[in-house]
Amino acid sequence: MSDEVVFDLAEAESLAIRACLAAGASQATTRSLVDATLSAALYGPPTLGFPHFVDYLDSFREGRINRDPAPTCERPYPAFFAADADRGIAQLGFDLAFEDLVEAVRTLGVAVFTQTNSYTTGELGYYVRRLAGEGIVGIAATNANAMVVAKAGGPAVYSTNPMAFGFPLGEGSPPLLIDQASSATAYVNVVAAAAEGRSIPEGWAVDEAGQETQDAAKALGGALLPFGGRKGANVALMVEMLSAGLSGGPWSLDTPSFRSGSTSPAVGLTVVAMMPGRADRGLVERARRQANRLQGHGVFVPGVSGIDYPPTSEGLKMPRSVFEAIAKIAGV
Repeated sequence: MSDEVVFDLAEAESLAIRACLAAGASQATTRSLVDATLSAALYGPPTLGFPHFVDYLDSFREGRINRDPAPTCERPYPAFFAADADRGIAQLGFDLAFEDLVEAVRTLGVAVFTQTNSYTTGELGYYVRRLAGEGIVGIAATNANAMVVAKAGGPAVYSTNPMAFGFPLGEGSPPLLIDQASSATAYVNVVAAAAEGRSIPEGWAVDEAGQETQDAAKALGGALLPFGGRKGANVALMVEMLSAGLSGGPWSLDTPSFRSGSTSPAVGLTVVAMMPGRADRGLVERARRQANRLQGHGVFVPGVSGIDYPPTSEGLKMPRSVFEAIAKIAGV
């Protein structure tokens, strides 16, 4: 039996909707989460698509996510949106503010969306990908519970604290999109390695005693390392200030786990959106030529290199264990 199940896009969407509703999520929450999950499955790291979707389903049922939230959004300044996700998913609060955010950026040239009190943001690249689809440059930052040490032997003080950057490259091309953790790897990669009995590369994590390890199971009981040592830790701190600091959400040290317990992580998300100059300057097309030029030099351009665009509607792969977990909740 194959370790993967292959779906077309419509089948995967239908299964995800059924599972969300069966887990008690509202229609609005379901729509926002399924859209983000499909986007991650098509464009993002595979682990942040349907494998991470299972975390959401478990959290709906175990109380870490408000299944029918009423997000709010204030606008203390013309270009500043301050949202509260009401312990729901981050994607819903962003969706509800999206049209006004885009209008503000097109009017003022730049705008900021910051949100607190949500579950983990999922694939961070999704938020800047949405903006790039509107011809807008985006930078996003978020935090979660502490699972990264500033240095080996120290306590976990940061989350993986990812940053994402998107730059539109015009019609017919996916955007340039960088989405990476300030830790040496994303936590979900260690979870996947532990589940599959695989070792992890040196420099990814430490065990419970603070010693570097290549045993994924021991890493789950320890913590992740920042990329690039102190420099990566500084990036994690910057992300912490942009997300938790700017939104007023909890610091990673004070954030409950997003995979256990019944308390919402209530974390922060900040998205900075910018117009790529005046339309008559042709800066988007200029960026597209540069991306092509870099690829001509053998450079991997994230979000562009190796991406099928537009995406195929067939052949969406899902690990069998993930499919079985989702199908069980969906009652399929």
